[in-house]
Amino acid sequence: MSALQIDGLGLVGGFGCGVGQLKAALKRGWVDPSLGAECNIGATHELPLYRANTSPLERYLNKRVLRRIDHFSRLALLGAFQALEDAQTRQQAVLDKSRLGVVLCSGFGALNTTFKFLDSVLDDGDSFASPTAFSNSVHNAAAAHISMQLGISGPGLTLSQFDHSFAAGLLQAQQWLDERRVDAVLLGVVDEYSSVLGYCWERLLGVDTDTRMCPFGSDVPTAIPGEGAAFFVLRPQQGIEQNIEQKMGQSYATIQQVASGNLRGSKPQLAPDTPLILGCEGHPPTLAMYQEHIPVHTSVACYTPLYGASPVASGFDVAVAALALQGGELSPSPGVAPSANIPWSVVDTVAPVNTLACVDFGVGGEYSVIQLQR
Repeated sequence: MSALQIDGLGLVGGFGCGVGQLKAALKRGWVDPSLGAECNIGATHELPLYRANTSPLERYLNKRVLRRIDHFSRLALLGAFQALEDAQTRQQAVLDKSRLGVVLCSGFGALNTTFKFLDSVLDDGDSFASPTAFSNSVHNAAAAHISMQLGISGPGLTLSQFDHSFAAGLLQAQQWLDERRVDAVLLGVVDEYSSVLGYCWERLLGVDTDTRMCPFGSDVPTAIPGEGAAFFVLRPQQGIEQNIEQKMGQSYATIQQVASGNLRGSKPQLAPDTPLILGCEGHPPTLAMYQEHIPVHTSVACYTPLYGASPVASGFDVAVAALALQGGELSPSPGVAPSANIPWSVVDTVAPVNTLACVDFGVGGEYSVIQLQR
């Protein structure tokens, strides 16, 4: 694929809102999940949760506009507004919104609104089901809100491929840019917590009352659910002459390659001597895949203890990589259990870095590898 430069970032998650809040969490090395996440249908425990707060959205939209916009779309809007604002500030130029594409990625879509609509069908029948809940439950509703509220008239698309939706979105953005269909792409991944998800989480994984994620070493699940949004403004990598004209160094980093597949048909190809950010989330079955396919002694880090386990975590991983490459330093990896038997060299102090790869495995053997460089 042709290289893509990251010109803007918009972030909201359990760590807070914005690039500054993520940098602070990386420096601090921990984020406390909030307690009391609701589990549906008679659950016996309250789950910890990396909950995202969308109140900063009132800076961009008034309460009257927000009244009919659900939490999922609010997450998307907050990330999109930040990313576009960040790109225009860093590049000191206004993007042509008629030539700006929108690609929204989500593992599960608007869970709360979808279940609210289904409940209204069960309670009131087809004829009296909630039209507002129905319109917001459609996966593409958040992308439509972004286009309308930000005045974007370029093409829009929503993709859903569970944990690997973000990698699919990157490939779609690259295709649009290669075809010169757009000049830039606003790419985002967003997911939210739902009480139904909490019910499934408790039944399948149990509840870790210690409320600490240990993604690298535990025989029991330590994953904590998270929610949020990670948005990126992407453009084709500029040449040297163009970079000089457009204030060279204003981009965060460059995405060099995106690869995805399934272990049943292929294996991930990893560049030697490249530090890796692993998408480990405290699930023992997927940790076994990392242990099998990541070479011993590879320099690795994992930052999911800062934002939790969710399909949006892969987007946060790339944001962390972009910030590390921008500053030339990779932050220490949080959440490493002292007793963990780790076959890799875990980053435990600030380390210089010029290239990184984000690696993510899914429960079905799916994988994605996103390579970035300074």
